[in-house]
Amino acid sequence: MSTTHAPTPRPVIAIDGPSGSGKSSTSRGVARALGLRYLDTGAMFRAVTWWMLQAGVDVHDADAVAARAGEPEVVSGTDPDAPTITVDGTDVSVAIRSDEVNAAVSPVSAVPQVRARLLELQRAAIGDGGIVVEGRDIGSVVAPDADVKVFLTADPAARAARRALEEGGSDVAATEASLLARDAIDSTRRTAPLVQADGAVQLDTTGYSLEEVVAQVVELVRAVESPA
Repeated sequence: MSTTHAPTPRPVIAIDGPSGSGKSSTSRGVARALGLRYLDTGAMFRAVTWWMLQAGVDVHDADAVAARAGEPEVVSGTDPDAPTITVDGTDVSVAIRSDEVNAAVSPVSAVPQVRARLLELQRAAIGDGGIVVEGRDIGSVVAPDADVKVFLTADPAARAARRALEEGGSDVAATEASLLARDAIDSTRRTAPLVQADGAVQLDTTGYSLEEVVAQVVELVRAVESPA
């Protein structure tokens, strides 16, 4: 009599935190280390924001944004070595990092209809697991049953220095002010605010290298997969 074994469940790892805390680099590093897929939900919100700007929608008019939230077709690649993001078939991976999108993404992200539309896409991408998902509401809203939840933080000055370096040496003080303003908006919005999810492990990345942070998260995942 043959015995059918159920497939080994593939983990879902939720990594949340504010801008500049190291979410993207950490998430991609963890996905590579564990052979998992990777999803950048922040890029999805940026992609919708880019589309709204291209369409001439007033991003500060929540009703106008809501009315067109279902129109853009956003497709996210999940390869941690080469993540992609397209809108209506156009590669927007560079365009969504512009100053114009940076300034507009918070009000667009706060619109419930935008969040609801992208939540569908995010959960579809998660599917049966085997993925590291980064964002601001993954552990609290998108994947509350994730196997591992991590909330990354860092000193605001360190976060600003990292983001300024990513952006080619922009003004650190101005970058810090921008990050703190984004934190305030994300933490106080009515729909899916930035919070540390129940059961999440907080990691302050200020004093650690990327490799050290990745190693800590990998250790958390392996502890869940092989409990003592």
